[in-house]
Amino acid sequence: MKTLKAIFTDSNLRGRILFIIFVLFITRVLAIIPIPGIDTTHLQGFLQKSSFFGFLNIFSGGGLSALSIVMLAVGPYITASIIMQLTTVLFPRLKEMYQEEGENGRRRFVQYGRLLTLPLAVLQGYALLSLLAKQNAIDTLSSGGMAVNLLIVTAGTMLMMWLGELINEKGIGNGVSLIIFAGIVASLPTHIGQYFLTFDVSQIPMVVGVALLSLVVVAGIVFITEAERPVAVTYAKQSRMGASSSFSNSTYIPLRLNQAGVIPIIFAISILLFPQMIAQLLSTSSVAILASVATTVIKILSNKWFYDIAYFLLVAIFTYFYTAIMFDPQKTAENLQKSGAFVPGYRPGATTAEYIGGVLSRITFFGAVFLGTVAVLPFIVQAFTGVSSLQVGGTSLLIAIAVILDVIKKIDAQLSMKEY
Repeated sequence: MKTLKAIFTDSNLRGRILFIIFVLFITRVLAIIPIPGIDTTHLQGFLQKSSFFGFLNIFSGGGLSALSIVMLAVGPYITASIIMQLTTVLFPRLKEMYQEEGENGRRRFVQYGRLLTLPLAVLQGYALLSLLAKQNAIDTLSSGGMAVNLLIVTAGTMLMMWLGELINEKGIGNGVSLIIFAGIVASLPTHIGQYFLTFDVSQIPMVVGVALLSLVVVAGIVFITEAERPVAVTYAKQSRMGASSSFSNSTYIPLRLNQAGVIPIIFAISILLFPQMIAQLLSTSSVAILASVATTVIKILSNKWFYDIAYFLLVAIFTYFYTAIMFDPQKTAENLQKSGAFVPGYRPGATTAEYIGGVLSRITFFGAVFLGTVAVLPFIVQAFTGVSSLQVGGTSLLIAIAVILDVIKKIDAQLSMKEY
């Protein structure tokens, strides 16, 4: 209550939170405005029968269920971000721009991602509209209607990207993550209502068990997200001018168990959805070879074991990948050496960098395994219980908790800054 009171008495913080609420309200209104010529009743029936489109609907913030003007949400922007992050490995110049050129370099890097979002939005929008038309989920669109709807959904994606960046600038937290979070929360009443419509008294023990398991998972996610491994750092002794005494200062570098946060989950989902979308589109192709290959890909990705293993591995791989991008042991060791600091027992420079890198790799392994396990846990529970509503629960839970923790930390930082 004390924190809530402090939030609403701070005009700056109160304004930022109200701005976030206002922007998220706009995104939810946009998510229920359909593009022209769509039979939403027929579409919703199709989405309920297709697990792939149901999953894509959750990831798009519910905008796909109504084929809204923001049906792609921030998906193309996330895909563009993944591509830009991957290019830092292939092109050292981009890595320099992102990590070493300060604020101006990061702004240019982000601008390239924005420019890449536009063609990706056009490509994904065309593929999704064509795919839904071929699956008879929507009426076949004429060439003119396709062009108009494609223009609308592309503009919707760019608008959502802009709103997300407005949250980054004038709100608190990561705008893209908050938009996805809003879509997840907005879909909860519908999923809960649908579940209780078919609820049976005999399912009470199972529901209680799942609820207890959910509490354990939530506690585990919070623990892993907050956990850190301190690396002791000592600054060289300094002598005071005109005094015979000398002193040294000791501190530590907090290496988080999960440096990457929720980004690996979002990246893994994007990578899994993209080939499925392309394969679904090509499965009705008039070219026999393309149709055959697409059908094979769909069958492979429809295999629950293959999908779960691929999801787990992608989450783990992206955890390592994003951690390597966000935290550079070599750069950290150089900064320590320049400031006259060292890790006790290790020589400054390359030896320190090797030690920090080794510690980071070991703790990231546990973070990656945990994230991957929680991501596929709902599929495992679904296999034993048969409750299909748990299909996307783990992913939604990970994103929601990570976003909440991130916002809480930023609010605490704002309050602490005000006190100082």
